[in-house]
Amino acid sequence: MSASAPLWTTFLRFLAPLMASNALQSLFGTVSNVYLGQMIGIDALAAVSAFFPVMFFLFAFVIGLSTGATVLIGQAFGAGEHGRIKLVVGTTLAIGLSLSATVALAGGIFSRPLMVMLATPADILDQASAYARIMLLTMPLGFIFLLMTAMIRGVGDTLTPLLALALSTAIGLALTPLLIRGAFGLPAAGITSPAWAAAIANALTLIVLAVHLLRRKHALAPDAALLRHLRLNGAVLGKILGIGLPSAIGMVVMAIAELVLLGLVNGFGSNATAAYGAVNQVMGYTQFTAMSISIAVSILGAQAIGGGDRVRLEGIVRTGLAFNVVLTGGLVALIYLVPRAVLGIFITDGAVLDLAKTLLYIALWSSVPFGLATVFSGALRAAGIALTPMLLSIFAIVAIELPAAMILSRTIGLEGVWAAYPIVFCAMFVLQMGCYLLVWRKQTIRRLL
Repeated sequence: MSASAPLWTTFLRFLAPLMASNALQSLFGTVSNVYLGQMIGIDALAAVSAFFPVMFFLFAFVIGLSTGATVLIGQAFGAGEHGRIKLVVGTTLAIGLSLSATVALAGGIFSRPLMVMLATPADILDQASAYARIMLLTMPLGFIFLLMTAMIRGVGDTLTPLLALALSTAIGLALTPLLIRGAFGLPAAGITSPAWAAAIANALTLIVLAVHLLRRKHALAPDAALLRHLRLNGAVLGKILGIGLPSAIGMVVMAIAELVLLGLVNGFGSNATAAYGAVNQVMGYTQFTAMSISIAVSILGAQAIGGGDRVRLEGIVRTGLAFNVVLTGGLVALIYLVPRAVLGIFITDGAVLDLAKTLLYIALWSSVPFGLATVFSGALRAAGIALTPMLLSIFAIVAIELPAAMILSRTIGLEGVWAAYPIVFCAMFVLQMGCYLLVWRKQTIRRLL
């Protein structure tokens, strides 16, 4: 991170590849589902969807782990201590390999009982179990790929992860239909095709990535120094988990809250459920923009803390707030100008489209205060403070969002469920801003390593 360049240009150079990377990560899953639905049938799509809760839980943990590691790497990089970067990377990869190997072993044996426990419908149980088995057996490749691409960003490099994700996505999307058909002498893998394609793509990309990092003598190159640190260091692991576990738990709590809200929405009928799905898809894009900005604040902020530069840290926070207003707010405004055209991508029924448009008007703008809240929580996370932002978010969800949704759904109907989003996001904004301005900002900056 250059200290001489204007901060907003540094921020933008970091943010643009990060946003593109996040878009690519979702692209493979979306297109793979299209392949399955079109080439095999709706049962295949349902079977893959049945595994989603397990996938979400596992990747919530690995995202949390990478969050903790990235903050420590950012602080070490900002301090110019490259030896500590290897220490953090080695410890993170060691715990990632250990946990994913355990998941792979258990998944290979218990995938079918797991899908039965999740109440998978009998007509898709065999397909769902087959898909789950391959996904779990190949989990170490997915874990290590996600951890490496995330940790590389800790040293301010978002271009290398983007190129790695582009290569992995291209390989995966090319292989999936070939495996479904059994083309060019490949065995027909059926429902397991996306899982095998992802595993092969991750393996090949990791090899290319390792060679690239070694040639560049990158800070995260898998050289002899990194291999010496490929073991569990208790002190470092404690700091990684201290940041990562609260982040993972926060994701799980938000997912559970969404299930509760979906249950409320389902009570208003299938049109309401369809509208819920479409509006959530649209809001996902605005929130995805906000979350990318938060990640940038967290990593660049960690580097500033590593360098002991409080002034730059506060500038990064202000820049993150400004980018949220411009980018997240600009996207919200654009969608408000053409709501029917945007929602029409997901909905064809006129009545559902009208309902979704009404709900979108109520909730979409709240992506801006959501984004502002995540800037403050990202700044706190950069300093290694993850428990307090998580507790504030859980408080807002449990004590404000869910009661508001339940009460308002009974008093004003379906619109009341959606009104809970602006209420909780504004509350999160006030709580996270208060924690940053009134508590943490007055404390002395300290590096974790």
